[in-house]
Amino acid sequence: MSNKIFEDKLSEYISRINNKLDEISSIPNLPQKSVYEAMRYSLMAGGKRVRPVITAAVAEMLGGDVDTAVCASAAIECVHTYSLIHDDLPCMDDDDLRRGMATCHKVFPESTALLAGDGLLNMAFELLSDDEYLKVPADMKIRLISALSKASGTRGMIGGQILDLEGESRNNLTIHDLELMHRGKTGAMISVSVEFGCILCSLYDKTSDEFVKIREFSENLGLAFQIKDDILDVIGDETVLGKPIGSDKSCGKNTFVTILGIEEAEKCLAVLTDRAVSALDIFGDRAWFLKELADALLRRDK
Repeated sequence: MSNKIFEDKLSEYISRINNKLDEISSIPNLPQKSVYEAMRYSLMAGGKRVRPVITAAVAEMLGGDVDTAVCASAAIECVHTYSLIHDDLPCMDDDDLRRGMATCHKVFPESTALLAGDGLLNMAFELLSDDEYLKVPADMKIRLISALSKASGTRGMIGGQILDLEGESRNNLTIHDLELMHRGKTGAMISVSVEFGCILCSLYDKTSDEFVKIREFSENLGLAFQIKDDILDVIGDETVLGKPIGSDKSCGKNTFVTILGIEEAEKCLAVLTDRAVSALDIFGDRAWFLKELADALLRRDK
């Protein structure tokens, strides 16, 4: 498959996703409009849109409706954006830049940024439960809501974040500890993006060969994604990344690079990406885009 075909398909997905995000983040003329402005600022600040793209691509691979997948995936991007707002706060990583722009709490009061994150989290579940917005059966909505709440909660993203905070400056952190942390902090939201695509196509049997292989793809991709982030924090280009490099080291964070070194981290990244791609062989040519996406994430520079 040519690179241009992949890039065109990726651009198509991102365009549809951005249009939907633009639609859901309109600012109402209400007394509390300032929190909507902060929510929109962060939601529309760019980004790779990896998670909603994955949901749309999985749904299309399984024969589902892409428009419906885009609607559902907006909820995932709302949760992801809320987590970035909170992650950047002074009580967390205290970052000034995100995607080349000032972080939410630098543009708005810190209290407003905090509430904007809360607002986006709640908006995600408002979208999924709104019958006019997401026209799918009630049992499917419940599955989507359950999957997202688990992935973003204390056994998923929040759980990974607390392990990350508590692991700072620990000199006895192992690779197993690091994998556990990031399978929650980063991997859970990648995995739920894949699961959304399955749910929207009524692929509910988690023991089926198709689901097992899709889960294998998501677990390996999620960990690979984090390792690449760790590598870029050391050798990336600040002007491309849109944020300073070396922030992990300055915060005393344990990463795959600090524990393994650059060379071994890159080898691990390649192995995980290969496992993710190979897991999709069961789907034949239908998996071409997701395979190309995994490779593109391996080669990304931001």
